[in-house]
Amino acid sequence: MEPLNARSMLDAAASAAAKPADQPFVERRRRLSPAALDVVNQKVARAYSPIVIAGFVRLADFMLLSLVGIAVYLGYVLPLAGAFSWIYPAEVIAVAIAAVVCFQAADIYQVQLFRGQLRQMTRMISSWSFVFLLFIGISFFAKFGSEVSRLWLAAFYFLGLAALIAERLVLRSLVRAWARQGRLDRRTIIVGSDSNGEQLVEALKAQEDSDIHVLGVFDDRNDSRALDTCAGARKLGKVDDIVEFARRTRVDLVLFALPISAETRILEMLKKLWVLPVDIRLSAHTNKLRFRPRSYSYLGEVPTLDVFEAPITDWDLVMKWLFDRIVGCLALLAALPVMGLVALAVKLDSPGPVLFRQKRFGFNNERIDVYKFRSMYHHQADPTASKVVTKNDPRVTRVGRFIRKTSLDELPQLFNVVFSGNLSLVGPRPHAVQGKLQSRLFDEAVDGYFARHRVKPGITGWAQINGWRGEIDNEEKIQKRVEFDLYYIENWSVLFDLVILLKTPISLLTKNENAY
Repeated sequence: MEPLNARSMLDAAASAAAKPADQPFVERRRRLSPAALDVVNQKVARAYSPIVIAGFVRLADFMLLSLVGIAVYLGYVLPLAGAFSWIYPAEVIAVAIAAVVCFQAADIYQVQLFRGQLRQMTRMISSWSFVFLLFIGISFFAKFGSEVSRLWLAAFYFLGLAALIAERLVLRSLVRAWARQGRLDRRTIIVGSDSNGEQLVEALKAQEDSDIHVLGVFDDRNDSRALDTCAGARKLGKVDDIVEFARRTRVDLVLFALPISAETRILEMLKKLWVLPVDIRLSAHTNKLRFRPRSYSYLGEVPTLDVFEAPITDWDLVMKWLFDRIVGCLALLAALPVMGLVALAVKLDSPGPVLFRQKRFGFNNERIDVYKFRSMYHHQADPTASKVVTKNDPRVTRVGRFIRKTSLDELPQLFNVVFSGNLSLVGPRPHAVQGKLQSRLFDEAVDGYFARHRVKPGITGWAQINGWRGEIDNEEKIQKRVEFDLYYIENWSVLFDLVILLKTPISLLTKNENAY
């Protein structure tokens, strides 16, 4: 029997609420080519950020060297000296910091180097030796060399070197395993299946230790210029297919092989693709016009021009994850008594389950289950949100009106944050997948609507604390929501999240005229 957990308990509690009023959920999906479906159906591992990996290796080097130096001091010097001295720990910390700085200068904090052995080891040994020679030189000229045990210094050098080598061997095994699993690949699609595209694919594949994995090419043209394969990379479809393709499999980079002179075509394509949470670059490998080297970002030796960058990546993503988990757990614990009272009130007010589950848009248009306290009569529940809740809506219960007005019905979404991880505390609010403005779906009413899904949705957001919440009965309300959501995405920081979170209770009391 499968053990119960928080997610399964929530599913069980909410399932009864959804069943009586379940409506067939028809998901609009663009049909992909058989070649594209072959790629979509491949098992894809979650990506690991090389920048974050390198950061953790730096921290591991510092901690490891500090532990070795202090352990040698406590095991050898302290018993002989008989009294603790802060000189040795201070020197250990200084040496460890200097070692990390020298390793960085030697450029060994690269995932490509972590896979190898010879270059990594020779650079590391040279840098570690340089640090000790530098330390000995400083000690000599500062005339405090006599205060430092030479045996401690020698033991620190050799044991520290042995620890670093052992660490690098373990790291090498881990990185190679991650590489085999595809966790370090940058899954890339090429736009343009002509001779330029073929040259680009060949240039990318010719590089050693490249993390670029070309999934295929896309092109709108059906004439003789469009190739079915570019240097072995299959044509997967048209440019209009890219958005659907990127939502059904992991894509990290979209690379245009079109020349800069094709400005009109590129702009037309960017209007369709900028809503995706991926890096978008323009290849400059065939352009005769050359800018300064600093104007380019490079994929190995292939120069590219950055057009759009995926928001909240690398360390920013780690910081947001920690913020959601730590603050989310604290908020959940603080909200439990209130949630208990709301659950009791919902149960006593009308028959039916306490929780309600609804399909909503998540990150990159993923469909997620969002939990709420039930605010409607059970037999009139609307899981697909096909009909907008209006003022004095007869479907809403007495308790439902209050908890909707105060947003207390949203509190169970803290379980989504803490346990499921498909919501953040702060972000664009997840709209129902069938949410409509009059007879039009939201993405049909607002140009670039799906760009708000480039980050994980949140319980509260910049739009909500500025009063754009509740019923959407005119175009301005959905336009403003998207506008404020895009501002949040472009200006995100942990401090911004904290400000929004602190302002949320005030906005619930002062800007709730559209919530009912």
